[in-house]
Amino acid sequence: MDPFTLIGTVILVVLSITTHEAAHAWVADRCGDPTARLLGRVTLNPIPHIDPVMTVLLPGFLLLSGSRFLFGGAKPVPVDLRRLRHPRRDWALVGAAGPVSNLLIATACSGLLALLLQTGFFLETSRGAQILVIGIYANALLAVFNLIPIPPLDGSRVATYFLRGEALRAYMRLERYGLLIILGLIFMVDGFSRFLWGAILGLIDFISGLFSISGEVQSILFAVLTS
Repeated sequence: MDPFTLIGTVILVVLSITTHEAAHAWVADRCGDPTARLLGRVTLNPIPHIDPVMTVLLPGFLLLSGSRFLFGGAKPVPVDLRRLRHPRRDWALVGAAGPVSNLLIATACSGLLALLLQTGFFLETSRGAQILVIGIYANALLAVFNLIPIPPLDGSRVATYFLRGEALRAYMRLERYGLLIILGLIFMVDGFSRFLWGAILGLIDFISGLFSISGEVQSILFAVLTS
C-alpha cells in the first residue's frame, strides 16, 4: 500500500472508530446521562477515545499474527445507567448507536464512491477509490463485529434488553471473560471466522448494491486484500 493510500486509510478508520464512540456518548446524553459528554467524549477528536490495549496493542498483535480480522476498539464510553430515563431501553439504544454510526459511514462512502465512479472522476484503480472501499470494509467490519452478543461488545447491550432475572445476571458475568471468548472463537473456531467473514461481505454487498456498485466494490476490495 503506497503512503497516500495508507495515510488516507488510517484517517478514515480512525474517524470511523471515534464516530462510533462519540455516537455512544451522544445517545447516552440524549437519554439523560451526561457523564460521557462532561468527560469530553462527544467529539470526533480521537485523543479522548484512545485506549492503549484496544486501540494500539490488540490491532498491532492481530496485524503481526496475519489475522484476516484486523479489529480493535477505543476507550469504553462511561454510562451511568441510573441516570438514563428508561435504563433497559436506553442502554440498548446506547449500545446500538455505535454500529449504526458505522453503517451510516459505510453507506456514505458507498454513495460518494458511486458518484465519483459514475462521473469518471475516479477509476477502479484510483487510490481514492481504494481508500473509500477500505472505509466501507472497515465500517462493515466494525458494525458486524460489535454486534456480536458477547459482553462487553455492543451487541450484548442490545441483548440485555430481552433478558430477565437469573438469565440476565449469568449473561453479565460473562463480561470478565468476554475478550478471551471472542479471541478464542476467532482463532480456534474456524466456522465462526467464516460466519463473520460472510456477514461482513454480505453487508458490504448489500450497502454497495444500494448504489449499483457492488461489482466494482468487490473487485477493488479483492485487489486491496490480495495486494
